Amino acid sequence: MTSVTLNHSPCVLVIETDEALAQNISLDLKESGYEPVVAYDVATGLLRAKELEPDLIVVDRMLAGESGLGYCQNLRRAGNRAPVLLMMARDTVDDRVACLEAGADDYFLKPYRTETFLKLVRFYLQPEKESSEQFRFGDLVLDLATRRALRNGRTIDLTMKEYELLKCFMEHPREVLTREQIMENVWGDDFMGESNVIEVYIRYLRLKIEDEGEKRLIQTVRGVGYVLRET
Repeated sequence: MTSVTLNHSPCVLVIETDEALAQNISLDLKESGYEPVVAYDVATGLLRAKELEPDLIVVDRMLAGESGLGYCQNLRRAGNRAPVLLMMARDTVDDRVACLEAGADDYFLKPYRTETFLKLVRFYLQPEKESSEQFRFGDLVLDLATRRALRNGRTIDLTMKEYELLKCFMEHPREVLTREQIMENVWGDDFMGESNVIEVYIRYLRLKIEDEGEKRLIQTVRGVGYVLRET
């Protein structure tokens, strides 16, 4: 008997009450090689997440009277650790904080744009590259193939912006980077919100890389910006 190896297409669960938008997202996912499953309300979305164990979950923040943030919180309370992308109408610091605190990994903005959305999806679902390239600074390592950080043997999962932010610092160790330099390197033309968003992501990145009480490496240079250094 000849054995057959089946290729597994990553499953993406989409929770969206707008049927036309849900079908648009679903079609984009299918054409990009993913296996989309659509749920049109929070209760069904929670059930499908439990049944299917999807590789990625996409949820609208506003769900016809229900909350995408509440969905994220319930999902995390249930122990589901799949990456979650939140679709939002606004891009303010408060919105970004609400997204992260609810347990979502990342977000994208309305109106829905195919390329912006698929760029995020690919970041979280693309296969790990065959590469040994790493950045090292003290006991902190950034693996460019897996897009994960490692510190004292502990693996640290990063969101796309956290990864790009840490990579920016590790490409310029001990060099003071202004807020403008960081914004240009990490956000570029994609940035549409408030400038103090940098502080939000620095705070969340520090929480991750200092989770075990390790010493601070990303230092604030008051009135200028930030620098990656030991003290």
